[in-house]
Amino acid sequence: MTGFTSDFAFFKPELAIAIGGLLMVILDLAMPDRHKSLIPLAGLAVLAAAATLTVPLLVEPERLLFFGTYSLDSFGLAFKLLALVCTGVVIAAGSDYFRVRPVLQGEVYVLLVFGALALVLLSCSADLITVYLSLEFVGIISYVLAGYLKYSRRSNEAALKYFLYGATASAVMLYGMSLLYGATGTTNLAAIAQHVSAPAAPTALELTALVLLLVGFGYKISMVPFHAWAPDVYEGAPTPITAFLSVGPKLAGFAVLVRVLAVGLEPWAGTWVLLLAGGAALTMFVGNLGALAQVNIKRMLAYSSIAHAGCILIGVSALAAGAPWALQSIILYAVAYLFMNLGAFAVAIKVGEATGTDAIADYAGLARRSPALAGAMLLFLLSLAGIPPLAGFAAKLYAFGAAIQSPGLWWLAVVGIVNSIIALFYYMNVVRLMYFAEPSGPYEPQPSPALNAVIALTAIATALTGMLPAVYQFALGAARLIS
Repeated sequence: MTGFTSDFAFFKPELAIAIGGLLMVILDLAMPDRHKSLIPLAGLAVLAAAATLTVPLLVEPERLLFFGTYSLDSFGLAFKLLALVCTGVVIAAGSDYFRVRPVLQGEVYVLLVFGALALVLLSCSADLITVYLSLEFVGIISYVLAGYLKYSRRSNEAALKYFLYGATASAVMLYGMSLLYGATGTTNLAAIAQHVSAPAAPTALELTALVLLLVGFGYKISMVPFHAWAPDVYEGAPTPITAFLSVGPKLAGFAVLVRVLAVGLEPWAGTWVLLLAGGAALTMFVGNLGALAQVNIKRMLAYSSIAHAGCILIGVSALAAGAPWALQSIILYAVAYLFMNLGAFAVAIKVGEATGTDAIADYAGLARRSPALAGAMLLFLLSLAGIPPLAGFAAKLYAFGAAIQSPGLWWLAVVGIVNSIIALFYYMNVVRLMYFAEPSGPYEPQPSPALNAVIALTAIATALTGMLPAVYQFALGAARLIS
């Protein structure tokens, strides 16, 4: 029991978020309506405190906490910091958005803070039970946030579709976990690795468990063919929440996918690498080809996020093949994706508020109406397309390099390059409208200092992430898992 209680010394960030979230509930109840604008500031303070408590843990020896159910390693801590940064950016970007809408103001920020807690727990879970509970925690928060605009039919529809897809995927994944438990007699990932039938191929029961697990994780990361929910949910959810869903749960899903596969099922790497490599190629093609036909910026970015999930899956596939850059490529892509995707959605919030719609056609003439905003969107789109020297280029370079270094996976790099060319068509279509089309329709921007700050900071991060040595050192230092 002494060891159990001493583990709480390394659990301070999670406790800070939980206690801070509860205090935000009390603050929201006690605070008069005219001071509700302080609630997002409280949320940012809670996340900043958690990040401050997380940084010192990066130099701590790697260990397993709470009877082996929770991992303290650099990989999990890196994704924990990314979850906190993502949530903080979304809270800042959404503060002006929700302030002018007839919805409860405080609750959305409380939900986002507890959503950050769920992402943090998911990133470090080292047991199938904690993995499942954390995934459900993330799912419940996400369903409520997607339908937060109760007066909007599209928001309600997004929440319902998200719930139905999520409930089905969770049931399938839970069945896979139960089969894996039946085959190994344990739910601990490290113990599972000792029981699986290496070096022989998995049995029919074990292979079924593996496939069912990939269904659940594939849904969370929008891997084809489990991606169908994403475009409708991203379009219907409030735009700041769409930004959160496109980055936070997706990156945490990749973190737990890597941990389950690389720690618990590493002896079966020769089996799951084939499933993931095929899924990566299919996901990139479906995402990019689907984005070509979109006329709504949020749906376009939804398909774009599906395509980028395929790029990250290249790194996961290379990890199974033993590529030396694989884990670093996953972390570097996560950092780049966070800033460039959140930045693109921040611009979408700004333009959507000014025009009243999310139609891509409303970006016509944006460079004349707001040169700075158009310049920021140009930067984000170029980075998403993988144009050097921006963050997206460095991320894709490492991902494709990991594939080339992997025996038998060089073709994934070719598929990635072809899909990067396809992506240029729909990204550059928005650029064409912004700079070469005549303005159409009203454009009435509202004062939004917090959102402007988010756009500026994410633009700077997107421009510098691919060039700063510190980012590569962060990825290199975080590329360690407890095995």
